[in-house]
Amino acid sequence: MESSNVYRSSSAEVTLDAHDPIRDALALARPKTVAPVPLRAAAPWGARFSPFPHIKLGVIVEGECWLCIDGLDPLFLGTGDFYLLGNPPPYGLGSSIEAARARDSNGPLRTEVSASGPTISQGSATYTCSVDFEFQDADASTLFLSLPPAMLVKAGDTDGRSLWNIATLLVHEIESQKAGRSLVLEHLAQILLVYMLRSHAGSSHEPLGWLASVADDGIGAALRAIHAEPRHRWTLEELAETAMMSRSAFAANFKNRVGRPPLDYLIEWRMQLARAALRTEDSLTAIAGAIGYKSESAFSTAFRRVVGMSPREFRVSLHAQPRDRRAGNSVPVGTPDAYVLPSDDG
Repeated sequence: MESSNVYRSSSAEVTLDAHDPIRDALALARPKTVAPVPLRAAAPWGARFSPFPHIKLGVIVEGECWLCIDGLDPLFLGTGDFYLLGNPPPYGLGSSIEAARARDSNGPLRTEVSASGPTISQGSATYTCSVDFEFQDADASTLFLSLPPAMLVKAGDTDGRSLWNIATLLVHEIESQKAGRSLVLEHLAQILLVYMLRSHAGSSHEPLGWLASVADDGIGAALRAIHAEPRHRWTLEELAETAMMSRSAFAANFKNRVGRPPLDYLIEWRMQLARAALRTEDSLTAIAGAIGYKSESAFSTAFRRVVGMSPREFRVSLHAQPRDRRAGNSVPVGTPDAYVLPSDDG
C-alpha cells in the first residue's frame, strides 16, 4: 500500500525532481567547482594555503601527511583519508607538523610546536588531490554555518570505501584530458561533497541545519515538506503531523537537530529563496507571493528582520558588487605555494 504522506523518505520509488534540502541548498549557493593541480611531494615538504571562504574537499591518494589548520589541533592523514574544510583560516599540509605550520616558503619554521604523533620518513612520497567549491553569492555561506571547520572520513570508516571508489574516478579524470572531462569532474566532485555531508550528518550530535534532513527521518520529513512548499502557511501542528510526532516532541527534536525552532527555519529558508529571487527581474510582489507572503509589505518586514535591510536595498547592493569579487573569480582559489624543505645534508 502506498503511503499518502509524500514527504516520507521511506517511499520505494525515488522522484528525481523532488525537493531535497541538500539539492536545494547547493542550487541556491551556486557553487563553482574548481580542481586545483594535485600536490605531489617527497618528505620533507610543506605547503601553506590562504584562508578560503568557501568549502575545500581533499583526499590523500598516496602516502601520509599532516593537516594543520590555524587554531585547531594537527590532524594526521593517510592513504584513503578524506577531509572537508568549511571556510577555513590559513592552513597547511606537510610531512611534519612544523612543515605544515611554517610561515611561508622563505620564512622560519615554528619551532615551538613539537611533532608528537606519527612521523614520516625522509623521501616518502605523498600525493593529494582536492576540489574547491566556490560560492557565487556572498550570502551563500549562511547555508553552511552548521559545518565544522574541519571534518574527516578515515579510510577505515563506514563511508570511507564509498568515498574512495568515487575518488578513484575523480583522480582518473583529473589526470586525463578526455572529452567531457570538466562535466565529469563537476558531477563527481558534487557527489563526493554530498557523501561527506551525509557522513557528517550521520555522526554529529551538534545542530545540523538543513543537513538534519539526511540524519533524521521524522525531522527530515518536515524539512522536505518545507522545501517542497515554502509558500504554504505551515503550522507547528502540520509539521509535527508530517514528522509523525507530537507537537511538543517535534518542536524539541527539531530545535535540537536543526538548531532553531521549526517556524524560524521556515522564515529563514524563505529569505534564502528571496535572496536568490532578488537577483532576477521579478517584482517584489511576485517574489512575496512565491514564498508565502500575502503582501509586499509583509514580505519586506520579514526580510528586513532576517537580512538587516529591505528587499529593495538588497537588490541595489547586488548591482553595486564588483563583478570580479573573489567568489566569482574563475582562477582557482587556494592553490598552495608548495615548497620542499631542505634535507639535513643540504
